[in-house]
Amino acid sequence: MEKKSFKIRTAAGFFAVVFFFALFFADLFRIQVVHAEEYSTQKVALRTSETTVKAARGEILDCNGVPLVTNEQVNSVVLDASYFPSAKAQEQRNEILCALIHLTEEADIAWNDNLPLVFDANGNIQYKENADSDIAFLKSRDVLHLNSYATAQNCFDSLVEKFSLQNYSKADARKIASVCYSLKKIAFSAANPFTFADEVPNDFAAKIKENSAFYQGVDIRVTTRRSYTDGTVAPHILGVVGKLNAEEYTEKKSGYDEASADETLSTAEKQTLSLRAYAMDDTIGKFGIESAMEDYLRGTNGVMTTTTDAEGNKETEITTAPVDGDAVILTIDAAFQKQVQDSLATFIQNYRDKASIPAVGSAVVMDVHSGAVLACATYPSYNLSTYYADYNTLAADKSSPLWNRALLSTYEPGSTMKPAIALAGLEEGIITESTKFRCTHIYTQFPDTPFKCLGYHGSIDVKEALNQSCNIYFYETGRLLGINKMNEYCTRLGLGQKTGVEIPESTGVLASIAYREAHGGTWYPGDTVQAAIGQSDNLFTPIQLANYAATVANGGTRHQAHFVKSVKSADYKETVLENTGTVLNETGISANNIRIVKEGMLRLGSRLSAFKDLPVQVAAKSGTAESKAKVNGSIVEGLNGFMISFAPYDNPEIAVAVAIENLNSGSATAVLVADIYKAYFNTAENYSAQQGYNTVLQ
Repeated sequence: MEKKSFKIRTAAGFFAVVFFFALFFADLFRIQVVHAEEYSTQKVALRTSETTVKAARGEILDCNGVPLVTNEQVNSVVLDASYFPSAKAQEQRNEILCALIHLTEEADIAWNDNLPLVFDANGNIQYKENADSDIAFLKSRDVLHLNSYATAQNCFDSLVEKFSLQNYSKADARKIASVCYSLKKIAFSAANPFTFADEVPNDFAAKIKENSAFYQGVDIRVTTRRSYTDGTVAPHILGVVGKLNAEEYTEKKSGYDEASADETLSTAEKQTLSLRAYAMDDTIGKFGIESAMEDYLRGTNGVMTTTTDAEGNKETEITTAPVDGDAVILTIDAAFQKQVQDSLATFIQNYRDKASIPAVGSAVVMDVHSGAVLACATYPSYNLSTYYADYNTLAADKSSPLWNRALLSTYEPGSTMKPAIALAGLEEGIITESTKFRCTHIYTQFPDTPFKCLGYHGSIDVKEALNQSCNIYFYETGRLLGINKMNEYCTRLGLGQKTGVEIPESTGVLASIAYREAHGGTWYPGDTVQAAIGQSDNLFTPIQLANYAATVANGGTRHQAHFVKSVKSADYKETVLENTGTVLNETGISANNIRIVKEGMLRLGSRLSAFKDLPVQVAAKSGTAESKAKVNGSIVEGLNGFMISFAPYDNPEIAVAVAIENLNSGSATAVLVADIYKAYFNTAENYSAQQGYNTVLQ
């Protein structure tokens, strides 16, 4: 019985082994015979890595679709971690980097040297100036792990040891270490390639490609840089792009970390968020529209996947295509902007009052029905195409060409304040259209502090007071109103407030008791009458003055000023944003009272000889304010000239505000204002517009 049982168990075991091998051979037959062709065309992937493909930045165009800022293709030298020797092969890395650096320098090509260590004139290693954050990172655990008090020489010695640079000269060791430091800083990987040189010519790129067997992981990639149709057009508005600094990177990374922590995000949303994240060597808008519209202009990066098969072969393909940034369409007309800039420069040079003070000024033109800024010029100016090359010279220039005077400078507005005070007086019933005050040159309400008028106007009403700019009339109107009631109306008109433009602007100051006391001063009754004629603590920007004039011109609606008309997708097929204008507030001032003030402004416009030959009637109010400047250690007194205006009077389209420092009279600015109207209405000599100024890209 036991013998029989043993035989059965032996037979069962035998058949089990046979069955197992049958299954094995059947699967082998399936792989090698049935599916042989399929498996022979597929290589087993041992490793897959992903590299970021940079998206092109969106373009910036004027209101007619004329390109202002575009992209120009350039060759960049990039280190790709998928092919570049790993940190374990440091000596091979050093050999490649040393040869690449020499090749680049022999061709007189700049490469990205970010190491905060430099040699002085005596060959001693020193810390680079103004590089505190980079020096701190160099000493940190992520790189050298040195104490905070480590010297530059300590850092250099540690770099030589860390990156096996003992056999190189000090100069070469420092350069190779610079690249190795940058690789550490950006967390070099397939996902974070390092741009060794931003722009190289084609012949240099060809040398790298011809020697690709040696320059492993050194890739030539076609990228883009910002290009300008005319770099002198609206540079203060457009702005520039540049490499992220430490603070910007930290801010962007913090924003990404916060956004990616949202558990409600879908997989696709998380991927898009990741592809829009900033790398340490990315570029970003530094100021102007480039900065304000960064989220639109910045595209969504793509993904390039590199697959390594069992035999060590590598294949690369684009697995996620990059999406280029959106196109930003401005309200500015390039041709008109250029004409305003040229007129501003010519006027300032011809009409400046004192040669010892830099000639400067600005002009703003605004659509009265929407707040769209049609032109915004500052003088002196600069060229965006050479911004970085010229930066040190521009920054040292005492006339401050980098400063955006139209949006950031604040001035005592002088008599341009008077239309606002007239509106307040009329609306409050302090004065009427027929109310007259007598001007005898001296205002007698404050015997101890005489306030004067520039003329002897006799008995005068509000319209003629605006025409003649009679101080006495507005002293009295302001006194009867009081500072609080005056400011109520000035606030409705937008004075001492930001206009809402997309790029930085100053708030300005609306003179008040609270403001004076907050700054340690005392408000006196005489300050109220001074404030009524645009003095005291009043400080307004030129763009505020333009918005104020536009509000009066359109009948009392204050619009948010803006430079961006719309945003389109990169292929222009989709409208991402449409800005038709935003109403900030209605002043509530009656149409009749606005009519009275506009008629007073028309009287001045009709009286100025500069406006005589224009095809439209111009309503205007000039202003003059005292100024002081320090020249060679001495205070030089001068005058600033202003004018606010709008036209055509009977059906206003645009408002123009100009502010010129160091000018002997505000009325003199009428020559400049007239040139701007000639340009807008297409009557200037030798001027022809390619398209109408209010034609917007569809």
